[in-house]
Amino acid sequence: MSRRAFRPARHLPAAALLAALVPLSACGSDNTSTTASGGASGAATGASIACNGSGQLLGAGSTAQSNAIDIWKAAFGAACPNITVTYGGGGSGAGIQQFNQGKVAFAGSDAALQPSEINASKQVCTGGQAIDLPMVGGLISVVFNISGVDKLTLNGSTIAKIFDSQITKWNDPAITALNPGVTLPDAAIQAIHRSDDSGTTANLTAYLAQTSAGAWKYPPSKTWAGQGGQSAAGSAGVAAQVKQVNNSIGYVELSFAQTNNLKSAAISTGASQPVEATAANGAVTLSTAKVTGTGSDLALSIDYATTAPNAYPLTLVTYEIVCDKGNKAASLPALQSFLTYTISSPAQQAIGAKGYVPLPSEIASKVQTVIPTLS
Repeated sequence: MSRRAFRPARHLPAAALLAALVPLSACGSDNTSTTASGGASGAATGASIACNGSGQLLGAGSTAQSNAIDIWKAAFGAACPNITVTYGGGGSGAGIQQFNQGKVAFAGSDAALQPSEINASKQVCTGGQAIDLPMVGGLISVVFNISGVDKLTLNGSTIAKIFDSQITKWNDPAITALNPGVTLPDAAIQAIHRSDDSGTTANLTAYLAQTSAGAWKYPPSKTWAGQGGQSAAGSAGVAAQVKQVNNSIGYVELSFAQTNNLKSAAISTGASQPVEATAANGAVTLSTAKVTGTGSDLALSIDYATTAPNAYPLTLVTYEIVCDKGNKAASLPALQSFLTYTISSPAQQAIGAKGYVPLPSEIASKVQTVIPTLS
């Protein structure tokens, strides 16, 4: 870490997906199948979960998917008490680093693996290498906190200039031109970006590189390159800062905007109307995502420059990074069980209710095919 309205019919029927969740051949001690109760999370009531393996399953990385992982852990843990899933945030960069050091069984990354990261993974994936498995669909909200302003429209150029300190006042002519009838204050903009290496940053900067007409002068990267502004760690940190600081702006995954009751800017894309930051509009864009990875790797290309009606361009996919071969025998059965559950239709719909975007069925079915082949 180079995608229409959300239509439930695009997903495989629940019966077909559940039929695909056959118990995996166990390499560990347990091989049972049970039903998740859903619990307080409401996740995947009635989902059949193959509980193979036992012990602790460790993951780390993307903070954008943290809320999704929390939902899934609750349902999976209720169904599979012999497996404890522990996930630490820290950002996509830190997660991939821990994975390539052999510290975790999977890493969450909002950006597909770079060639150097794949090469490094061969040291821990004996006889294989790390691959990208799309698991969490979402979108990046450009969140703002401006007194007296409830609605804001921005485009690629203005977002780039704001986060690079080229636009420094809220009543700058470039912003007011996009917001007729909105009274914007003569106040300094407090721009807040990620301090840690972040896949969310990589997706935002990829969008800016394609849509800012040259205003964003830096290559897409997990590491922040814009000038000025303040920084905060993780999606939660950025959300907290924007909520606290008046006249501020930041970028977080939609579920963090919703959890913190933050306002999100609409994006002017060239479509007839600015596009609001909603899961349904994010699904319009993700429905056009194409697999660009080879073999078992399912890295995706997203069309950040889309001008399709209702297509919210600032979308992302969080990948679970795993070994195609060379996974640790002690954790492989639990890893396959957990991933098989998270890509199921009930699990995807559960996080869809919390601001994420259920993956299109075409992508989900590809992931379901790969998981049993992990070794």
